[in-house]
Amino acid sequence: MPTRTVLAASAAALLASATAASADIRPAHPAAAPAAALKLCTENALTVKAAPSGQDHVLRLSVKNHSSRACLVDRVPLVTYGDLDGAAVPFPLSGSSAYKLDAGKTAHAAVRSLSASGDSDARSVGYVVVTANPEHHGRKFTAASLSEPGGLRVWSPVTTLWQPTRARADEALAESDGAGVLKV
Repeated sequence: MPTRTVLAASAAALLASATAASADIRPAHPAAAPAAALKLCTENALTVKAAPSGQDHVLRLSVKNHSSRACLVDRVPLVTYGDLDGAAVPFPLSGSSAYKLDAGKTAHAAVRSLSASGDSDARSVGYVVVTANPEHHGRKFTAASLSEPGGLRVWSPVTTLWQPTRARADEALAESDGAGVLKV
């Protein structure tokens, strides 16, 4: 039994001296504080817009962060037409993920509401709702406010992901087959 006591006391002393020695070691430069995790943008921090593009059945979308900090929106704008089921399909196909929107910055997207193959099957709706985060209510734009007083025609709509510029959003939409159908 005395051997165990001596070993235990030796181990405790060794541990105590190691702890005391490490307490005296300080880094030459303090470590930088970890970056704060980005949060989802609140709906009232964002301005969502939709406007005619000058091309048939294409709208330009934008979302601006009015807060003083960067925050996150969903990578894919959620675009729904009237009371129709579903939303515009993202191009390129993409799952839900985050897009960082810096303070005071604007992201852009483009959406085509009508594919050539669906021209005869198109339905007409009186409004479109655009949101930057699925948890938000979004903003409703009437067909008349989008220069479509007779209604927005829709069949197999396609939307780009948020892009840093309007030109990049236009290029992304142009990469579809030009008729709203995704290339495979």
